[in-house]
Amino acid sequence: MPELPIPLDYLGVAVFAITGALAAARRRHDIVTFAAFAILTGIGGGTLRDLLIGRPVFWVHASGYLYVCLAAALAVWIVGERPWRSRALDWFDAVGLAAYGVLGAAKALSAGVSPPVAVLMGTLTATFGGVLRDTFAGEPSVLLRREIYITAAVLAAGVYAAAVSFGLDPLLAALGGFVAGFGLRAGALAFGWTLPGFEAHNSP
Repeated sequence: MPELPIPLDYLGVAVFAITGALAAARRRHDIVTFAAFAILTGIGGGTLRDLLIGRPVFWVHASGYLYVCLAAALAVWIVGERPWRSRALDWFDAVGLAAYGVLGAAKALSAGVSPPVAVLMGTLTATFGGVLRDTFAGEPSVLLRREIYITAAVLAAGVYAAAVSFGLDPLLAALGGFVAGFGLRAGALAFGWTLPGFEAHNSP
């Protein structure tokens, strides 16, 4: 099964790298930490995916991914303090979440795994970098907040995997997966959508 075009992969890395640099900016770290956060967030999820599906780690023999992360860190550093910067972290993260959900699923399918496993790989690709970012930034993990986050990644990866399995063109499937995942996450950010939480019930 063919992979999506490589420029889309670079774009996904760049968006997530920006969120890492924005997290460093929130904590007012130095430029070296900006770069470290950008790299960890940009390539973290894809690294885990490749290790799990037994493929060469995507950035080891393609240093352009590291340059993209460094460029993202430098761009955020140059932009400096802006009133919208904190909110931008959430929205860039939403874009990266949807994009990486699709890209991760696409790479997994191209490696020959089944669609359900590809959905899981897409979800891990989309969320693991954010977990690393929040951990190193000392922020509460996105996985522990009662808001729609993982579900959006699952939706993006699931729509893509299902569409491709039914013979839809990969680029159209990718667009559908991205729109679905981003739309769900955007709704959570804009309107406070959450999934129902567990409610303990006393025995009669």
